[in-house]
Amino acid sequence: MDKPASPEKPIRRAVKLDHHDSVRSHVRERISSEVEHLERRIASLRLSRAPHADILISTYERLLDRKKGFLQSWNLKDGGPR
Repeated sequence: MDKPASPEKPIRRAVKLDHHDSVRSHVRERISSEVEHLERRIASLRLSRAPHADILISTYERLLDRKKGFLQSWNLKDGGPR
């Protein structure tokens, strides 16, 4: 029997996803919605009398700071440069 022909090896290209506006827009929208959700969650926890509310608020605030920092470091805040 004949040996099956091997498929051609795909050519690897270095794709920088952060250079594509659609990806930047998607990431900005996603992270921004997560920030809004965390802010609402923190506000509701401040009104509750849950026994571990302070721990959750502290954790959510750290997450919030990291997400906002990510948006700022990638110039995604308010749409970033175009």
